[in-house]
Amino acid sequence: MGRYILSRLLQSIPVLILVSVISFGLMKLVPGDPAILIGGPTATPAELDNIRQNLGLDQPFHVQMWRYYAGLVRGDLGTSLLLGKPVLEATLERVPVSLSIAVYSMVLTLLIGLTCGIIAALNRGTWIDQASMVFALIGVSLPNFWLGLMLIVLLSVHLGWLPTGGYVPWQTDVVGWFKTTTMPAVSLALLQVGLLARITRSTMLEVLRQDYIRTARAKGLPEFIVIAKHAFRNVMIPVVTVIGVIFSVLISGSVVVESVFSVPGIGSLLGSAVLRRDYPMIQGGLLLVAASLLMLNLIVDVLYAYFDPRVRYDNRR
Repeated sequence: MGRYILSRLLQSIPVLILVSVISFGLMKLVPGDPAILIGGPTATPAELDNIRQNLGLDQPFHVQMWRYYAGLVRGDLGTSLLLGKPVLEATLERVPVSLSIAVYSMVLTLLIGLTCGIIAALNRGTWIDQASMVFALIGVSLPNFWLGLMLIVLLSVHLGWLPTGGYVPWQTDVVGWFKTTTMPAVSLALLQVGLLARITRSTMLEVLRQDYIRTARAKGLPEFIVIAKHAFRNVMIPVVTVIGVIFSVLISGSVVVESVFSVPGIGSLLGSAVLRRDYPMIQGGLLLVAASLLMLNLIVDVLYAYFDPRVRYDNRR
């Protein structure tokens, strides 16, 4: 397993290089001038030229790319044009916010999605099965930004139960954190709950038809033991892969949700960087997000090997 992990880490390097090249090239194609945003509408042409020169924006494309990769080798992702601080520092400040919401949303997704999928499979063809799948279909169909706005109208404006936005760190106030993260987490989770429930149901139905399940039941084992010990472990084999994809979607989908709820996370940081043409922040942020997703995929592969003993990575590498 150790050789496999090392091999996957080495394979991630070309992917990160490709992501950095694409992000760097795309930023040069985006219309707009950061110097104008920094200098403001009253800046003179001389002042704008001075800003471009200080930021290195007046250099040829290949020179800017060389300076960018030279900084990456030193672990320097650059300095935000508008925040005036290192990109790595600005991004790491937002990581706990986005990560806490993503984990909260993932917990909701697993609890509700797996439960609905398993219950639907065990009650196939009944009203419980149909109600679960209707709920899953509704979850898949609703855009998370629209759901977020509706939650604000219902839970904040009409009922006054939760704040309309903002963020309270859990280290400061657990109750305040719970109140400020519940609506963003639910908005992100509902779409993924529907997807996970449908996949869990279909996988569970397939597992329940296997011979070893019939043998376990023929031995007189309680139904709970059959489901929890024999069926659930095999259901998790394909579900683990989906969970990795779901968590990736939760991270990428935070851009819109964090903007709706005014959450100071990575999503809102990158969104404002795009609107304000903050090239170093966009490039560095995308590179860090890509590295996080690659690490997540590695964790998923390790979990897949855990749930499926037939997988022998060490023998294949």
